Formats: sequence, structure tokens, C-alpha cells
Amino acid sequence: MPNIALELGKQSATFGVHSAYGEQQDVDGIRVIPVALTWSGFGGGSDEAGNGGGGGGGWSVPLGAYIRKGGDLRFEPNLVSLLAVAIPFVWVAGRTLSRVIRALKK
Repeated sequence: MPNIALELGKQSATFGVHSAYGEQQDVDGIRVIPVALTWSGFGGGSDEAGNGGGGGGGWSVPLGAYIRKGGDLRFEPNLVSLLAVAIPFVWVAGRTLSRVIRALKK
């Protein structure tokens, strides 16, 4: 039986940049390259009897796109995903900060 962890490692080696940057698309003379924040993780193991298993998962958040029009290159953020990530982050950071301040006052 092949080592599952090594097989998962070989397969995940190609993720990298290809999962964070999409393929270039040309729309009416404008080049668009989508950009995402990605995360993936894999694990595996086996016992002395040769029983093994493995699994993995990941997620992706679209951040925006690089837009090239003529000689101009700019990044346009995806505001919906920015708000979807920023609102919970600000809430958790504010709640944590308030608890730290409350603990320091005691």
C-alpha cells in the first residue's frame, strides 16, 4: 500500500500559485486575472497492520482581480468578499480587545 501522506504531498505541490491566481481571461481587449486567498490541508496515517487513511480540505475567498487595459495595470478588490471577511474579523478583534482591557483593569 503506498504511503498516503507522500501521495497527498505530491498532489498538493501543484496547488500553490495556480489556486491563488486564476487563468487570464480576455474580455473586449481587457485582460482579467482573478485573485483569491486559498488554504488547504491534508493528513494521513496508518497503523502496524497496514490500515491507513487520509483526508484533506480547503477553502478559497475571492479577493478581486488584476485588470490590464492597454498599459494600465490595477487591482480591483471584490467588495462583497472583503465585507464578508472584514465584518466578522472586526467584531472578533473588538470583542477580544474589550475583554483584554477589562482584564487589565482588574
